Amino acid sequence: MGAKVMILGSGGREHAIAWKLAQSAEVATVYCVPGNPGTAAEAKVHNLALKPTDADQVVAAARGLNVTLVVIGPEAPLVAGVGDALRRAGIPVFGPNAAGAMLEGSKAHAKAFMARHGIPTARYGRFDDTDTALGYLRDQPLPIVVKADGLAAGKGVVVAAERAEAEAAVHQFLKWGSIVIEEFLEGEEASFIAIVVDGQVLPLAGSQDHKRLLDGDQGPNTGGMGAYSPTPILDTAMSERV
Repeated sequence: MGAKVMILGSGGREHAIAWKLAQSAEVATVYCVPGNPGTAAEAKVHNLALKPTDADQVVAAARGLNVTLVVIGPEAPLVAGVGDALRRAGIPVFGPNAAGAMLEGSKAHAKAFMARHGIPTARYGRFDDTDTALGYLRDQPLPIVVKADGLAAGKGVVVAAERAEAEAAVHQFLKWGSIVIEEFLEGEEASFIAIVVDGQVLPLAGSQDHKRLLDGDQGPNTGGMGAYSPTPILDTAMSERV
């Protein structure tokens, strides 16, 4: 009969995953929750008008359709514990549990984790109120990085070259919740992605994207555009170090 795979998410990433899974002879049907007009046009792919962060809806649909595997694309369903709910229901999931997803769901949590385990990371402070954050900011060199603590779809980061810009970011992001003010590190950034299960680690190919909107590292920070893989930065020596 072939496997039935459900993919949570509606972006280009989920479209790429659906497109590739549908090519497998082992996959009979791919369900995208909620998907997009592009996924709806792919062979063997069907969109379901469900909320991907609603664990009850997702579990009920996966059970009703006899889904073999659920692949969770975006961060929000992972942080919301949808993967945990599916596992409790006995449905296999590709994606971390809610505790693991908090490394993405909270920048302050991730920074504290790195500090606790001796993982190199930029100096930082976490703040909940304007006066304390601005007081800390006055003593820091420029440029400086201001980040919204929670999920912001890759948009909650300002790399400020001027103090007024940093202060404006503090005021804006504190409306959403806690913030992190972080030391600016100059250099290139790469993504090292691995599949981890039961104590085993399977590294995938490294990749890079462009964070700033315009050429020459100008313009606002984005969630990352123009990804390419492999990247020469992650050579054998650097991969071994990571």
